[in-house]
Parts: sequence; structure tokens; C-alpha cells
Amino acid sequence: MGTTNRRLQADLLVIGFGKGGKTVAATLGKLGRRVVMVERSAKMYGGTCPNVGCVPTKALVHHSRKRRPEDAPQEWYERSVAEVQALTKAFRGENYEALDGMDTVTVLTGAAAFTDPHTVRVECADGPMTITAETILINTGSEPIVLDIPGLRSSQYTVTSTDLIDTTILPGRLAIIGGGYLGMEFASIYRRFGSEVTVLEAAPKVFGLVDDDVAAVAESILVDEGIEIVTGANTMEVRDGESSATVVYEKDGRQHTLEADAVLAATGRAPVIGDLALEAAGVRTTERGAVEVDEHLRTSRPHIFALGDVNGGPEFTYVSLDDSRIVLDQLLGEGKRSTDDRVAIPHTVFITPPLATVGLTEKQARAAGHQVRIASQPVAEIAAMPRAYIVEDTRGMMKFVLDAETDEILGAALLSVDAQEIINTVALAMRHGIRAAELRNAVYTHPTSTEAFNGVLATIVRSDT
Repeated sequence: MGTTNRRLQADLLVIGFGKGGKTVAATLGKLGRRVVMVERSAKMYGGTCPNVGCVPTKALVHHSRKRRPEDAPQEWYERSVAEVQALTKAFRGENYEALDGMDTVTVLTGAAAFTDPHTVRVECADGPMTITAETILINTGSEPIVLDIPGLRSSQYTVTSTDLIDTTILPGRLAIIGGGYLGMEFASIYRRFGSEVTVLEAAPKVFGLVDDDVAAVAESILVDEGIEIVTGANTMEVRDGESSATVVYEKDGRQHTLEADAVLAATGRAPVIGDLALEAAGVRTTERGAVEVDEHLRTSRPHIFALGDVNGGPEFTYVSLDDSRIVLDQLLGEGKRSTDDRVAIPHTVFITPPLATVGLTEKQARAAGHQVRIASQPVAEIAAMPRAYIVEDTRGMMKFVLDAETDEILGAALLSVDAQEIINTVALAMRHGIRAAELRNAVYTHPTSTEAFNGVLATIVRSDT
């Protein structure tokens, strides 16, 4: 819906077209409220996930897995990127039309900045627009961090995750600075497309958020695929050459160099708040640069909420969706729902096979004082999981951390085919107090990955006494 009026009054103003904000906007729009959605980039309707995050990266995982040895890497990659871009473009259009097609909602494209607690100025292509709103949602997301390493920010070979998935040239040699989950996902994707991949991680190990036994199996899978992983690596400098970059790093007191056609900065993401002029609205931020919120996602100004990555919470689309439920409960419901209600939130790293986790690790459970039992098996030894053999991928392991006294499931790490799906069953069980014995003895369809629970949970490999 276009507009020629340079001032707009709204019941709800949403800054940033992310998952949480667009869900609240659509809900209130359907109820007849006057809603304005502002997005600074026409390439980001729908937010990070469908444009530069979950959808394109997981689509690339899918395409990379399909490449056969006889498929030329560059041709396969270029075609894959084109198909993924067509997919994200379609999603982007659907997201835009879903809101702008509503009579009660106006979508504006431009950079927004507060001028007072209820007013925002938007710099649109056809001139500025001023919006005054009763309720305002900040939903501007996060962006990749590029560390201040000499030469890294200025190098013509440095790319962020957003840049990399947008290029149609497959890097022959890809250096990844940062061995966190983003770095490892991209290492897995680009190695399967045919790149030579080296990961430089400053910490002593990769997959540091899981137990050592799970981390070792996950790392060995990637190393077996030909990915070079250098831990304890302190990146010192990036120097540009005529056709490649030289990455200088230090390990064990010695300097090393690495030649790369692309250098991926994969060292985390930071909330996008720089141009919002939050001080004009009296909205406080945290030391880490996120918008400060309470358990109901209200900022220091009660009529202004912050949803998604910008509020410093877990950077997942499904958490942003849950943020929208909390805000909607504040605006339309009883106001009881809060971030404190979140229990057993799962997470998946889309390496191949995926690594999905929920709850406590064994180390965390012991540190918390639990008497624990551990059920753990390599996928190749789980007789109850023929699906792994059917799809020809028996790599990985499953591990459950159980309370020895109550049989409560304290946590799980699933490194296996279909882990991204079956972890949700474990999380649901944890949220509703279903004990390990019930999960072990449940009836599952066959042949599926879920029925692995029948086997793994019958195997206690050690216990506290």
C-alpha cells in the first residue's frame, strides 16, 4: 500500500521485518489496528532467516549434499546459488505481500531513527516520512562481526556469511576465522561443494558447547571430509596479494601462513542498533550493545518492545517467534507469558550429519550437583535405527544425560541423520516431565530415526553411585 502523506499515525510501528515483528504486525493488522512496518533494505523483507540466514544456508547444505564427484564444483555451485536466490526472492515477495497486501498495514522501505519516544523518522527513497505510534517494536536483528584484526576489514578477500552465500564464484581455498557453529556449518557446506577449507579457531577446541566425547566425534567427521581445523590459532594479520590473501596466524608460539581465495569472518553477530538514535527515545542498551529488555520484552520505555536478536537473547528464528507470543500476550492477552517460561530450547548445527542439542551437557549436569546416568551409543551400533543404514549415513552418536534418582532427562546431544527433527521430541518430553523410561519404551514408526531412542536409552554406559 503506497502513501503520499508524509506523516502517519499508527497503533503499532514495527522497525525491522524479522520473524517476531512481522508476526505481531500481521496479528494486529488482521484485528483492524493501524500498523506500519519499516524495513531499511528491500532485500530483507521477512528478516534474516529467509534472506541471509536459515533458509539460504540450509538450502546450500541440501545442494552441497547432492553434488556427485563427477559434477564440476564451480558449475554446480553457481547453479545452486542461483536456485537458492530464486527461493529467497520468492520468500521475500511473499513476506512483503503478506503484510503490505493488508488494508490496515503499510510497509515502508528506509532507515528509521527515533526523534522522541513515540516518533520515528524514516528516510524513504521518495523523501522522509514521520510516524507516530502508540506502541513500537524494535526488531532490527543482528549483523556479522568482523574483528579488528590488521588487514581483515580492508581485505578485498574478506567476506561475511551474507557476502559468501551471495557470490556465484566458489572459492578454491576458503579460510574461516572462527570455529563456532556458524564457522563449522560453512566449513561443511563449502567442503562439500569442493572448496579446500581451513578453520582457524582461537579456543583449544571446536564444538566447545558440547561434551568432549560428542565434540571429538563431530570434529572427526569434518576432518574425515577433508576440512583442516586448527585450534589454538590466533589470527594476526590478513595481507592481500594479486589473486589471493595471506592469513598469518600464531599457534604454539610459532607463526604460520595460509593462502586463501576468500576469508570468511565467522566470529559472531552483533545487534543492529547503530542508526536508531535510541537515546532520543530514552531506550537503554546493555554493555554488549543489545536493547535492554525485561522478561516481557519491554524496554526502559514500557510502550517500546524489542524482539529477536536485537534484544541480546538466543539468536534463533524460533526464539524470535516466541518473542512475538510474549509481546502479543502483553498487547492482547493476560500479560503472563515471559522469557522465564522457556524450558528445554533445542538447537541444531547443520553440519552433515546435523548436531542437535537440548538441555544440560554431562559436565554441566555434574557441576549443578546432579547424580547422573549416561546413555550413549555410536549411530553405527544402534540396532534400533536402520534408517541410518537406509540413507547410507551411520556416522555420529547419540548421548542422553539422565538424573540417576528421578530418571529425568537433563539433556541430550544427537549427532546423526535427522537429528534436527528428533531433538524436538526430546525437548517436548523434557518440557512435560516425560521420563527417560517412557521415551525408551514408546512405540515409534519404523524405519525411522526416532526409534533409536528404544535402543540408546536401554544402554547405560556409566552411572554415579
